[in-house]
Amino acid sequence: MPRLKLISGGLKLIDGVANGMPSTSRERLPDADAFDAYSRTVSGVAERLTPSVAHLAVARRTRRGRAEGAGSGVAISSDGYMLTSAHVVAGGHDVNASFSDGRELRAEVVGADPLSDLAVVRADARDLSPAQLGDADELRVGQLVVAIGSPMGLAGTVTAGVVSALGRSLPTRAGSAGRLVENVIQTDAALNPGNSGGALADGLSRVVGVNTAVAGIGLGLAVPINGATRKIISALMKEGRVRRAYIGIVGGSRPLPPKVASRLARGKGIEVVEVVSGSPAARAGLRGEDLIVEVDGEPMADVGDLQRLMVAERIGQSVEVQIVRDGGFLKLDLIPRELET
Repeated sequence: MPRLKLISGGLKLIDGVANGMPSTSRERLPDADAFDAYSRTVSGVAERLTPSVAHLAVARRTRRGRAEGAGSGVAISSDGYMLTSAHVVAGGHDVNASFSDGRELRAEVVGADPLSDLAVVRADARDLSPAQLGDADELRVGQLVVAIGSPMGLAGTVTAGVVSALGRSLPTRAGSAGRLVENVIQTDAALNPGNSGGALADGLSRVVGVNTAVAGIGLGLAVPINGATRKIISALMKEGRVRRAYIGIVGGSRPLPPKVASRLARGKGIEVVEVVSGSPAARAGLRGEDLIVEVDGEPMADVGDLQRLMVAERIGQSVEVQIVRDGGFLKLDLIPRELET
């Protein structure tokens, strides 16, 4: 802003400004100066990640014949492995990946896990530009994120926004099995149909999420990349599927009775709402209204805590479940079986 000097005839502009007009030296900012830090960050992420993100065209066979679907995928290895959303490739028998350099490659589905909405496909290539995977557990609300994908079939589209919220849950289903994907990222980066399977990256170009759903106007959701989902991705690459343990209850988080909360020094447990007939939980003697407070010594506050324990290694292995029933503590042994989807 120009400075003003009071003189007898009125105000006089100083600092290189005369007659209320800026001097020619400050008339226009060079583009380099106008390109602010935000723009540089988004542009840098786009430049580094766009070669790693592909438009996926998925062909499906239906009762009415051939149907076409589309989404996005992001390369995670140079030898063709790509990460996408399970619903993008569900039922697909023919996948084509189109990259920003003009290449169109055939791809096949290596494995899909509808209960995490993650899938791995492999393109017929040995020289892809792999993206670096980050850790969504390090994200903070308000942090800049950049989404890259193919909304409405428009490949290489870049949008930016912030992390709007963390810790959301996304319900998923595969056959009769249901599950909550925990710690889902909510963002206001514009997402549209076709963005699913694309990259959600932080300011350092690390992929911290896989875009999976449009929650509403200005709201999008992404499955986080963290320790739990890295194990899922690894299992899909190696085995083509994810094995999970199953005990057979329907439950939800509930406040513990005051005496129990005081004894355990925590406030919540898992209330058993329903026990599936013939399930490991039924055989072990679990009942409706039981409160599960520990499994193998691990505190249980919500269903997510139980889901994180139900990994392949626990299939067929005895686990100790501590419950509260009629105000008293009780320990039961049960043997999880493999979840069938």
